[in-house]
Amino acid sequence: MTASTPSPLTSDADWWRSAVVYQVYVRSFADSDGDGIGDLQGIRERLPYLRDLGVDALWLTPFYTSPMVDGGYDVADYRDVDPMFGTLGDFEAMITDAHALGLRIIVDLVPNHTSDQHPWFQAALAAAPGAAERARYLFADGRGEDGAQPPNDWESIFGGPAWTRIDDGQWYLHLFDPTQPDLNWRHREVRAEFEDVLRFWLDRGVDGFRIDVAHGMIKADGLPDVGFSSMTTGRRQSELLGKGRLPYFDQDEVHDIYRTWRPILDSYPGGRMAVAEAWAETPQRLARYIGPDELHQAFSFDFLDATWSADSFRKVIDTALGESTIVGAPTTWVLSNHDRQRHVTRYGDGEVGLRRARAAALLMLALPGCAYLYQGEELGLPEVLDLPDELRQDPAFLRTGESRDGCRVPIPWSGDLAPYGFGPAGSALSWLPAPATWQSLSVAAQAGVPGSTLELYRAALRIRHTHPALAGVGGITWRQTGPDVLAFHREVDSVVLTCVVNTGDSPVLIDGYGTPLVASAPLTERDGGHLLPGDTAAWFERR
Repeated sequence: MTASTPSPLTSDADWWRSAVVYQVYVRSFADSDGDGIGDLQGIRERLPYLRDLGVDALWLTPFYTSPMVDGGYDVADYRDVDPMFGTLGDFEAMITDAHALGLRIIVDLVPNHTSDQHPWFQAALAAAPGAAERARYLFADGRGEDGAQPPNDWESIFGGPAWTRIDDGQWYLHLFDPTQPDLNWRHREVRAEFEDVLRFWLDRGVDGFRIDVAHGMIKADGLPDVGFSSMTTGRRQSELLGKGRLPYFDQDEVHDIYRTWRPILDSYPGGRMAVAEAWAETPQRLARYIGPDELHQAFSFDFLDATWSADSFRKVIDTALGESTIVGAPTTWVLSNHDRQRHVTRYGDGEVGLRRARAAALLMLALPGCAYLYQGEELGLPEVLDLPDELRQDPAFLRTGESRDGCRVPIPWSGDLAPYGFGPAGSALSWLPAPATWQSLSVAAQAGVPGSTLELYRAALRIRHTHPALAGVGGITWRQTGPDVLAFHREVDSVVLTCVVNTGDSPVLIDGYGTPLVASAPLTERDGGHLLPGDTAAWFERR
């Protein structure tokens, strides 16, 4: 099918430096045909909602042809849409409408591995050891008697060994599920293939790429042992990912790949960009992924991992802003995503967790740089912790007992009963069930309601886009605070916006920062100032 080449937005080539990007987990956003699975047409129909929310761009999780063993991160065809999500024509219609509404589109690229159903891997399985078809992947002979032991001691991110043996006795590498064989990125055909994939989607108007496992494509020469058990549990592996001790992550050669991708991105108009999902041992190593000859951004997950305390947030913010200075690129701020427990629940769940999540949103949106929102956080959705085991679909669940399904439950749009308008009128299907308690959290239940989480996000995003002090990616100035309070300001031409966050339990008196613009909980006037309740954030303006 030939590309229709819709015109990308061209108003600002540096749009990504201060953008608010909304992550759409395609399967769980909106279902247009009533089969219980979100799709591209569902996204298209909900684009006005996202425009009115005030975001600048959408990041779509994989929608490519896939067996869906890992939610689409097991790709069988990088140039087509899986039928469960629609057609390539649906994608082109959606991106055309998005651009017409002023929304940009970032798509997920999964270059570390393919699906085992990809034609390349099927050809590799059919070929003999040493055949050219196997050279595109990482096949190796086993160790020990008759090659019965894996080639090395590497473990899968999803638990268990990172090697699977096939009938002829060779083993293939899969850092994730066995259905996700790792590609050999030292093979010129692999590199040429993905350069063509980039152009395929750029020709269709996409504005950027989120690169999955961006630090993982190159493995150390000789595939040496790690020497210790690095993946004993899901939590343990997340702490070790890319920490410089693992021979399959953050190898120097990976930067050669991005130095060939950047000219491709730059050859298209409209500020096409790429953001890396990458981990590295030090800020200096992470910084190497970013620059005028490599990628535009790399996710910083330290903000997501900060504990609910003023000290933790300040340390993370100072470190992140320092790193952004090293590379001359904006910081990215993230509170939740499709791989991590929703921050309402991380911060304590229930009313406490929601109060803190609302305050954290104001903190994040006041910081300079690019903010990434995860669908449903603008509704204050908590993690769904009680999904029946038989409904869980995360491949890591069977191997480690840990599941990411709880943050992937379809978001509620309207109505009194699940699935709350996820599909067309009358449809009761949903690939994961929504809790009965979500009735009051739906878009319809919150829209236009003063004090709702949805209206808090809308107000904060509106101010972020229009307030002169929040424009751009400049630094912040910390203010004197107590042990439980964070306060910083951003200033342009004598217009000062101050963000204050009270992470403690007791109210604190805020004075001298000017007029409140927005707050995550009601403020009380007191002695010429304002009482800021515990677990609350507010923005103040002084001109």
